[in-house]
Parts: sequence; C-alpha cells; structure tokens
Amino acid sequence: MPEPQSSAGEKFQRLVGIMARLRAPGGCPWDREQDFDSIKPYLLEETYEVMEAIDARDWSELAIELGDLMLQAVFFAGMAAERNLFTIEDSLDAINQKLVRRHPHVFGAGTANTPEEVKRRWDEIKVEEKIEKGQVVNELLHAVPRAVPALVEAQQLTSRASTVGFDWQNAEQVLEKLEEELGELAEARQNASPRELEGELGDVLFVIVNLARFLKVDPEQALRRTNAKFRARFGYLERKLTEQGKSLDDATLDEMDALWREAKQVP
Repeated sequence: MPEPQSSAGEKFQRLVGIMARLRAPGGCPWDREQDFDSIKPYLLEETYEVMEAIDARDWSELAIELGDLMLQAVFFAGMAAERNLFTIEDSLDAINQKLVRRHPHVFGAGTANTPEEVKRRWDEIKVEEKIEKGQVVNELLHAVPRAVPALVEAQQLTSRASTVGFDWQNAEQVLEKLEEELGELAEARQNASPRELEGELGDVLFVIVNLARFLKVDPEQALRRTNAKFRARFGYLERKLTEQGKSLDDATLDEMDALWREAKQVP
C-alpha cells in the first residue's frame, strides 16, 4: 500500500526521526558507535557522488545522492543534539537567516542588478557578520578555508586577491606567466631537489587555476570531466584488446596508441 502524500517538511522530520532511532539504545550498532570524526569521510564521499551524478546528468541518481548528502547533515546534527551542542532546527534557522540577510536586494531595500554586484555585497555582509562576532577580518585571505581541495583553495585565494586589483589584466598575460613557470619547471628538472621540483610544479598548477578563472571555467569540474573522458577511452581500449584476445600486458604501446586514437573518435 503506497504511503500517503506528505510535505517535504514532514519527510525531512521522518529522516530526523529515523536517524535518532538508529542512534538510540537498541538501535543500529554501527550507527551508534560513530562520532564526528568517523563520519567525516562519508560526508566527502557523498559530496563527490552528488557531483558525479550532476556531471552524468543522471537526475534520478542525483535525487538519491542528494538524499544521502542530507543524511550526513542529519547525522552530524543528531550527534550534536545528543551532546546538547545544537539541533538540526538550529542549523535550518541559521541557513534561512543567512540567506535572507545576505540577499537584501531580494528580501530588503538593497539593490543588485548583476551577479557580480550580488557576490560583492555577499562578501561585504560576510565581513560585517565576522566583525559583529569579534572575529579577525583584517586579512583579505583569512576567510578562505584551508580544508578544501587545493584547486578550490587556489581559485578562491586568487579570486579574493583580484578584488583589490592584485591580478593580471587578461588571459594572455596569464598564458605568458604559464610559459615562464613551465620554463622554470624545465630547469628544475635538471638538478633541483624533489622539494624544489614540487614547488615549481605547484607554481604551474597555480597559474593554470588562474587561467581557468579568466576563462570562467571551474578547474575542479574541468579536471573531473577530463578524468571521466580518460576513464571512458581507456575502458574502450581495454575492451577492444579483450575482443582481440589480448590483455594490457600483452599489447604493445603502438597497439594501445592506435586504439586510443580510435576511442577518441567514439562519440
């Protein structure tokens, strides 16, 4: 018998209740033994699975993965409630208030006619909030979190620096800088220490992130799509070798190159 229709709020509350039951005495042994640190890897895993579903434009899978992601938020909030730290209601209140507060052009008398104006006002309000809380705000890059993927951190660092004019003027200048850094990397390959070589390669990657910013491309997403393309083409290569009765170990580089070129023609 199908369940009666219920609102999103009722369904969300049911999820909260299910999580509480799993953590309660007599609940699930695995769920009961988890803590904030043990659950962190699952939060990251579910986040990337959401991104993968978006990249694949698999909307039914995205619906499922978003549910898994919401579970992580409920899990963390449930553990916090057990310690009387805060509740899921506090988290919902916080995001609702933040969205209203940081969109005065929608919910107040403010004006913002372009996405750039919206972003600038968002950052200004964010600074005002930190001042009200007595937090340090005198360093421009202070608000950029360190616990994010390096590509994302580099993008945010340079984006914030650009707001005060510390930036190149166009993509052509970034390309010139990339050539300079590639030259330094080539020199470092001759006699530099592993640590110095790592530094030069890091400089190259940092400039590439800036180039992506000027081209209005998300470097994380760009690399993820290239990774997916590599997976597909290499999989094609491997399947074709299997059809020929060969393994990867049996094939020559020329044979694999030929199949790779063939895979590139597959839509």
